[in-house]
Amino acid sequence: MDFAYLRNIPGFEDLAPGDLAMINQVTIERKYKKNGTIFIEGEPGEGFHYIKTGKVKIVKASVDGREHIINILGPGEVFAEVLLFNDEAYPATAIALEDSCVGVIRNDKLEAILVGHPRIALHIIKVMSRKIRFIQMKIKSLAFSDSYAKIAQTLEGLARRYGRKTARGLEIDLDMTRQDVANLAGTTRETASRVFSIMKKDKVLDADERHIVILDQDGLRQYYENQM
Repeated sequence: MDFAYLRNIPGFEDLAPGDLAMINQVTIERKYKKNGTIFIEGEPGEGFHYIKTGKVKIVKASVDGREHIINILGPGEVFAEVLLFNDEAYPATAIALEDSCVGVIRNDKLEAILVGHPRIALHIIKVMSRKIRFIQMKIKSLAFSDSYAKIAQTLEGLARRYGRKTARGLEIDLDMTRQDVANLAGTTRETASRVFSIMKKDKVLDADERHIVILDQDGLRQYYENQM
């Protein structure tokens, strides 16, 4: 089986072919249709997940039952890695945003590899450290940025990862509502709609209910660079 796709995972790109083959041997490959549930918050954790193809959203339910998007992930990105070395339940729900193929490495299998192969363990630590850095940056943004900066940083991150160049600009290739963007940015739908209106007036972006095109990337960055 071809395991070159494992090099798309940040932290795995420098692993030797033998190490990649070892990881591939213990990987369970699962396919999900669009909107298919990968796991549900509170279920017993199974292991380390990574995306081979497709996109996945990580969500949590609020007390009133509404879905709040925590993150959107694409090929090569990992999730549920916080369960490594413990037997806790999944802290959130994972849902396929489109038809997706996900690799799963059960905790017991991965731990057995790490014990005997410190080089692979080091690369797993790198993967986890990247996620910690992402969380730290997210917390900083939520704590110290105003609504304009939060939404601008959220849109720039989405455009960088999922942007598709068009004649008009950089289109974010995701089916997202204002509420989805607001959830990712840590603000309300009303605030997101107000900020979108200002950004459209400034000709920084164009958007309808579910499609966003970044017209001026430098202009978008100015919304948060002034706070640094």
